[in-house]
Amino acid sequence: MSKAREAKAAKIRQLMETEGDAVGTSTRGFNEGRYQSVQTLDDYEGLKSEARAIKEDAIERLPELIDQLRETVESNGGTLYIADDAADANRYIREVCEDKEAERVVKSKSMTSEEIEVNEDLEAADIDVVETDLGEWVLQVADESPSHIVAPAIHKSREAIADLFNEAFDPDEPLETAEELTMFAREQLGELIEGADVGMTGANFITADTGTMALVTSEGNARKTAVVPDTHVAVAGVEKVIPTVEDLRPFVELIGKSGTGQDITSYISLLTPPVESPTVDFDAPDTPLSATETDRDFHLVLIDNGRFDMREDDQLRETLYCIRCSACSNVCANFQHVGGHAFGGETYSGGIGTGWEAGVEGLDSAAEFNDLCTGCSRCTTACPVEIDIPWINTVVRDRVNRGEVSELDWLVEGLTPDEEPGGVSLQKRFFGNFETAAKVGSFFAPVSNWAAGLGVSRDVMERFLGIDARRELPEFQRETLKDWFESRTSRVDDPVRTAVVYPDVYTNHVQVERGKAAVRTLEALGVDVIVPDVRSSGRAPLSQGMIATAEDHAHDVYAGLAEHIDDGRDIVVIEPSDLAMFRTEYEKFLPEKSFERISEASYEVMEYVFGLLEHGADADALSAGTGGEVAYHSHCQQRTLGLEGHTEAVLSDLGYDVATSDVECCGMAGSFGYKSEYYELSVDVGSELQGQFQTDENRDRTVVASGTSCLEQLDSLLSRPTQHPIQLVAPRR
Repeated sequence: MSKAREAKAAKIRQLMETEGDAVGTSTRGFNEGRYQSVQTLDDYEGLKSEARAIKEDAIERLPELIDQLRETVESNGGTLYIADDAADANRYIREVCEDKEAERVVKSKSMTSEEIEVNEDLEAADIDVVETDLGEWVLQVADESPSHIVAPAIHKSREAIADLFNEAFDPDEPLETAEELTMFAREQLGELIEGADVGMTGANFITADTGTMALVTSEGNARKTAVVPDTHVAVAGVEKVIPTVEDLRPFVELIGKSGTGQDITSYISLLTPPVESPTVDFDAPDTPLSATETDRDFHLVLIDNGRFDMREDDQLRETLYCIRCSACSNVCANFQHVGGHAFGGETYSGGIGTGWEAGVEGLDSAAEFNDLCTGCSRCTTACPVEIDIPWINTVVRDRVNRGEVSELDWLVEGLTPDEEPGGVSLQKRFFGNFETAAKVGSFFAPVSNWAAGLGVSRDVMERFLGIDARRELPEFQRETLKDWFESRTSRVDDPVRTAVVYPDVYTNHVQVERGKAAVRTLEALGVDVIVPDVRSSGRAPLSQGMIATAEDHAHDVYAGLAEHIDDGRDIVVIEPSDLAMFRTEYEKFLPEKSFERISEASYEVMEYVFGLLEHGADADALSAGTGGEVAYHSHCQQRTLGLEGHTEAVLSDLGYDVATSDVECCGMAGSFGYKSEYYELSVDVGSELQGQFQTDENRDRTVVASGTSCLEQLDSLLSRPTQHPIQLVAPRR
């Protein structure tokens, strides 16, 4: 393993050991809460679409809205400043504090203030800065960075925080319980807020029509920070501006449910600064508020710092729709196991973090954690503004690839079957061109399998390709699915439907038996089947950020399938990640009409079987379950497409007793689980599924899974064989 890969693996290993349990407990709780909370909404999808439309409109009209907001803020008595970058923002904020002769600034939670590193700038000017959000204060005391964009100290357990406070503050009685820690923090922070000269907040949303700020918090500290000092500085990215107060409604409904699973957060504060509340003289507590000053200063600092460039970038623009709810982090299996200290950059973490880091910090920062996004797509349905987060990660990966320089570029550029320039690592280029490796593997099988398993071969693969020697390799079959099909004739004389069984790379070269089972099943149900000679879908290169190559595959696949679609044949797909290409990703690669044709003609194999049975096909032609017990794990992209229910229904209708896993991810994720820097994380993620399938209830069940990666991971983690559901229901030979 190279030094760089070993260093990354060591960092991930250390974070899994020290922070993984705490992060996992909280994020899984947030994620489960989201599932439950959104069910209370009458039209969840409609609300998301409404929020998306508002953000699209706001970003499109951003210069106009900022001009309107400036007029509004100034008419309210405040000042609006547009900061070009972090240095410009910090200079302005520092000057405001110096004009006030401020000795202490208190802050509520703000990721944008983390981005510009305002604390460090003010402290360098001898101004004391105090974080008043409990989690942020814990990290300030510990001198650590946030690991989550909503719950910054999510990686620290109660015991760790107690040890920290006891050591840092030496209280009269040791602090132990959550209540004791919270009350101690409340007393300490209350005194610090009372003596503050300037209060600084962020803003979740700012309305251009009235200058109203929405602060969404779980503590009351933001309100105190904004109104106790007589000077309020609000720091926010320019993307936080929305047109009207009425536009807040869908966001207020969605942000708490999406982020932490709360029906509504503890505090939704709508402030139109400068507020008219009188200041409080804490040295004269008996003085009536009516006798105190009401003169206040308000400064709204809107940060560009790359955002206007992102607005002009067709691929990164969607990032600006983000409302920082953290749903993409909470639903992500990799994030659940390592948190934002691995799955994050200078400031932002989680799935959407790549887009933010690329836009405001640069590709180098994004590259540090971009590969932790496996493109599983679970975040796309979790996002309350429908951002295509996997695509943003893929675009950034592609740009990182094109910015890299490899010593072996001369060896591979122009000689490999892809459309990529030099700079793509050997590891990514190998996995992106796996179809070629599979063809060679099948041609020379079984010798190729024997040779690949030799110790010297595994050493070479680990050193140059980063393929972990602990991971079992796929066994290529000499007879491919295409070879097998061409050696036989169709057995359907009077078909009810005609279909193509798409020969994805693994079905064609490795897991050939599931392809045979699909053909036999469809024929038994009266479908005339062909297996055409068609290129791989492009999923492999897309996963490596090789977008040009994936697009080339898409055009070739469509060209190869168009004649069959013209003939009225359905496209039946066994591997869910390839179906996701046809139904979603191809929209970015093909003309609109071509995409619609292949998308509408394509079906997941068990979805197709379900449809046939629903329309009168003879279920007796398939293998009955007769009470057989099955443990089933659906593929992540299959769930995103909403198709897992078809497999459950078919198995149940055929008499199987089905127990379905509720684990989000198997951890394998295509090539991810093969890579030496991520192997241990892959296994750690998979351990949840392993544990669920080894309970007393499930340990004797037949294990079935829909995805190639899921089957590979389960094969390596369980002591019993696994198979695709289509193999279970196929007619006995």
